Amino acid sequence: MAKLEIDSASVAYGDRTILESIDLNVNAGEIVCLIGASGCGKSTLLNAVAGLVPLRSGTILLDGKAVAGPSADRVMVFQDDAVFPWMKVRENVEFGLKIKGVPASERERIIDEKLLAVELFQAQHLYPRQLSGGMRKRVDLARALAVSPSVILMDEPYGALDAMTKERLQLQFLKVCTDTNATSLFVTHDIEEALFLGDRIVVLGRNPGHIANIIEVPFGVERPLELKRSGEFQRLRGEVADLIL
Repeated sequence: MAKLEIDSASVAYGDRTILESIDLNVNAGEIVCLIGASGCGKSTLLNAVAGLVPLRSGTILLDGKAVAGPSADRVMVFQDDAVFPWMKVRENVEFGLKIKGVPASERERIIDEKLLAVELFQAQHLYPRQLSGGMRKRVDLARALAVSPSVILMDEPYGALDAMTKERLQLQFLKVCTDTNATSLFVTHDIEEALFLGDRIVVLGRNPGHIANIIEVPFGVERPLELKRSGEFQRLRGEVADLIL
């Protein structure tokens, strides 16, 4: 069974259909990138999986259970910072664990593990205002990972960052997903980012939003930054660009 199963899912706001007949399975440990022109419904689909937007028709199943609202088994990382400015890094990562009622000793172990995973252990006692934008995004990711979600929902998390910081975080995201076997649905406008991170790329069309194409990414698990300069990468980049209408 697929980790995440989206079956004939449609979303409407009043009389306007935003998404129509979306069929998509995301397997355990897979990163699927959603890409498409502005207004095609990428973020709406992510919000539907998060349980924040109701379906007009169809179903979304996670581990065989219907998504009926927000839950800690689906966590979202946004483009804008979602860290609590009044909490230090360690307290931010601990927040969801406290909500879940995880015992203090177990919380300490998990926090240490996730801070090490995103290379923020040395910054654990700093406040968000003392961190760079890239470091704050890593706090977001560590907090998401701490509650052991079934799916990580990424809504253009690196869109506002400079190119070098974005590339460092892309590498780190791949490593964390490999190490934890995390499953992710990742929205991006950046074709290069989608090719570098995704096991598959789902291209959404517009009016209403629908799956126009699904592309299998052939680059395997190990993806150094040099991959972006390869002929095959650039060929696929052009192919994906031609599919976005």
